[in-house]
Amino acid sequence: MNEQSLAENVRRIRLLRGLSQAALAERAGVSRETIRSIEGAESSPRFQTLVSVATALGVEATALFEHVQRLGLVRFRSDARLASRESVLSRVGAQLERYEALERLLLEPRKDLSAVQRRIASAGGAPAEAASLARESFGLGASETIRDICGLLEDNGIKVLTPSVATDGFFGLSVGFGDGGPAIAVNVWDRITVERWIFTAAHELGHLLLHLSAFNVAETREDEQEERAADTFAAHFLMPAAVFASEYGEARGLPFYDRVMKLKRMFRVSYRSVLYRIGENVAPEHRAEIWKRFFAEHAARGLKELSIAEEPDGLTAEDFRRPSEKPAEEPQGLVRADFVQDRLRRLVRRALEEQKIDPAEAAGILETSSADVAAMLDAWDPLPGQ
Repeated sequence: MNEQSLAENVRRIRLLRGLSQAALAERAGVSRETIRSIEGAESSPRFQTLVSVATALGVEATALFEHVQRLGLVRFRSDARLASRESVLSRVGAQLERYEALERLLLEPRKDLSAVQRRIASAGGAPAEAASLARESFGLGASETIRDICGLLEDNGIKVLTPSVATDGFFGLSVGFGDGGPAIAVNVWDRITVERWIFTAAHELGHLLLHLSAFNVAETREDEQEERAADTFAAHFLMPAAVFASEYGEARGLPFYDRVMKLKRMFRVSYRSVLYRIGENVAPEHRAEIWKRFFAEHAARGLKELSIAEEPDGLTAEDFRRPSEKPAEEPQGLVRADFVQDRLRRLVRRALEEQKIDPAEAAGILETSSADVAAMLDAWDPLPGQ
């Protein structure tokens, strides 16, 4: 038994489930001292104890003994409040290792992103221009909106992972050209808005294309200049200037509030992101009026009060790195179906149909239970390969 891997996996999964040692002990029917001892790699617990702990964590017992891949080429500047940084890194490392093994098993090629990165670097790397070049390289038309950012990233050689981590101190991270990357992990915890998930994916893409020299797992401090650049990249990648101006102009006959909501739905972003982009095109002294007007019209409609925070002066770089609102406070908010990572599940289905993996292995790859895999098999349509 590898006590160190067991210790790291139990702690990682416990923290990702948002459980204290005492809470896990209660669920598993063991003492807190037992959990502390396991996480300290101080003992070799009995098999039945491990089964009870795994059940309490909602995983198969084999998940507790997985090799923990150490990521090095990763950009993860987490919030100081995040106590589970190492657990997140371990989880993403394990996911990437399984993902890459599945690609090798199926001889599944991926598009090379490095050519796009070199093209952007040779053009000078200005964020707005980089966003335009990325869109062009990804085959997006100048006026085309992004309906499925996960699919777009995956089609262009970037793995997308969607861990749910019970904290708003972590929105996402990116893994460079190595360690199973390029890859982007987005925290899809249900207390973070879907709009934030989408913006985070675009933000991390900005880091992958603009800041490859900054991919060092040992670096935890934020670089404000790099963060602002990634924010600008994301805003222009999701809402390119020409189409944003055109659509905003087309909606000029609508009340201002409806005009903002139309662009929000069109570009699949938060209302704050739309207001921020509008504010970029007016003199700084008039930006506060944009925010005041929006909040006044929202209130006049008798809708749920929005949290103004630092507004009405407009978004700062820091605002892009925390959830704008709780999901219930995002007017006409997007839903989970607007952000779906499906390439990994598609590969798992193919591997199962070709009998290259069994349901237990599929459960490990998808970080779910055998029962969930059985339900997934029943829910698939009957036409293989379709």
